[in-house]
Amino acid sequence: MTHPSTASRIRIIGGGLAGSEAAWQCARHGLAVELLEMRPLRATEAHVTDGLAELVCSNSFRTDDAEGNAVGLLHAEMRRLDSLIMACADAHRVPAGGALAVDREAFSQAVQTRLEAHPGVTVTRVEIIGLPDANAGPVIIATGPLTTAPLAEAIRAETGEAHLAFFDAIAPIVHRDSVNMDVAWFQSRYDKGDGADYINCPLDRAQYDAFLDALLAAEAVAFKAWEGTPYFEGCLPIEVMAERGRETLAHGPMKPVGLTNPRQPDRKPHAVVQLRQDNALGTLYNMVGFQTKLRHGEQARIFRMIPGLERAEFARLGGIHRNTFLNSPRVLDPVLRLKSRPHIRFAGQVTGCEGYVESAAVGLLAGLFASAEERGVEPLVPPATTALGALLAHITNPAHADTFQPMNVNFGLFPALPPEMTRVGKRKLRGRERKAQYGRRAAMDLATWIDRLPAAPAAA
Repeated sequence: MTHPSTASRIRIIGGGLAGSEAAWQCARHGLAVELLEMRPLRATEAHVTDGLAELVCSNSFRTDDAEGNAVGLLHAEMRRLDSLIMACADAHRVPAGGALAVDREAFSQAVQTRLEAHPGVTVTRVEIIGLPDANAGPVIIATGPLTTAPLAEAIRAETGEAHLAFFDAIAPIVHRDSVNMDVAWFQSRYDKGDGADYINCPLDRAQYDAFLDALLAAEAVAFKAWEGTPYFEGCLPIEVMAERGRETLAHGPMKPVGLTNPRQPDRKPHAVVQLRQDNALGTLYNMVGFQTKLRHGEQARIFRMIPGLERAEFARLGGIHRNTFLNSPRVLDPVLRLKSRPHIRFAGQVTGCEGYVESAAVGLLAGLFASAEERGVEPLVPPATTALGALLAHITNPAHADTFQPMNVNFGLFPALPPEMTRVGKRKLRGRERKAQYGRRAAMDLATWIDRLPAAPAAA
């Protein structure tokens, strides 16, 4: 492919969600982009294809509820900013109740096709093992949580900060036609979405106890070199959750609330395992919340104890990989530049955000900041009252440095609402009504911020 006739060029290292989104934002603002991705020349511990923006541990972008959830609000804000990731997710969504889940292969292919078709983007397959110097021009590093050892060591040597690491586990995928639908049934929790977007497998008390005993006794993969590395609380392996108490799973990923077994409408299951559609054909289903580090043989044996999965055939069993992230509040400035080498920006999960949507969102911001800077405009940070701004503030606020851990976007990251937005008359707003106020304030402040951004060139 050919670059547009411009002196503004940028290299982006890493073709995941953050790197792909950063590349799109830079290209649509007139920069010539070289997107550098090491696969298939070098594989990772978790990826199975060489496609850009491959989804690894789930096919879900989580809730799409912009009024009641910060993740849904982040979706809406990214759509306002012409996000490639959100556009491709919307185009290849599969039924998932109130969540935005996608056909992972079609989604990845769509992202790659649009980037490769853009006249301002060149995709190069090469591994980068060191930090580029300033003479090479601006760079965005979006290598994700699976940054290779040579590059991670170069970053560590430059920042003087030890990387923090945590385990991230992958859930199994089941062939739909191997699920026993004489036992299982279709229903979304509280009948959201189309009302029947998930397969539900019920367990009574005795079945739950037997499953739990087997899970707790099962053999897990041991990684002695990684001992002492904490798990991320938002993506705990199911066996680790089970160790925290016998009812932890029944009140977590296996909670039966909002579901009614049509074969036993008057008898509530003690627990329910949900499976979410994983591809557009509806032939593959992901076991929701069942990320695991159990050995594969143990997984097949134990998960087939679940009613409805007695003869389950697995398209993929669960696994585990190591995630690595920067202490970003110490080493990055407010617009994601490396303080010691400001020609380098970081984006995505390596910055310490957590989740597909958040990773892409930080890539979007890095792309906007870099393109503004290359056009001679001071990068404009989004208001902390927006989902984008709240996430960025968590990553870059030096006050968080001593306790910094990966974080999903949530309303706890937002500044408190002013008193006039917390009441209607004498009535204090709570729950969903209060959350909706965060969204209303965010929408107004985002619109003002967008109006101040430099417009993309008409030809982009």
